[in-house]
Amino acid sequence: MPRLPTAVIAALTLVVGFAVAQSTGVRALGGIVLLAGVAWCAVRAWRPAGPARTVAVVVIGALCFVASHLLAPHLGAWPSVVLVAAVLGISTWVLVDRRTSGLLAQS
Repeated sequence: MPRLPTAVIAALTLVVGFAVAQSTGVRALGGIVLLAGVAWCAVRAWRPAGPARTVAVVVIGALCFVASHLLAPHLGAWPSVVLVAAVLGISTWVLVDRRTSGLLAQS
């Protein structure tokens, strides 16, 4: 069974974290989901991607989290979360998954 890309988990972390916070009305629960997702992705990416790329993904994730809050009044809550989740997913794929998937070894 192929390994689920870290990019998918990173993007879903933002979406699921927001969904939990919104559906329960407890923002802290959404925060717990976010922290768990960040930890999972960081541990998974550390060895194959290295510390610099892993830290870059965590920083990009934090910036995406902030950006979703800044964009929400203009785009709406869900569209802003989906947009930044896509940005985080693409960034994670470029920094972590693309390097470790063997695609670069073929080119």
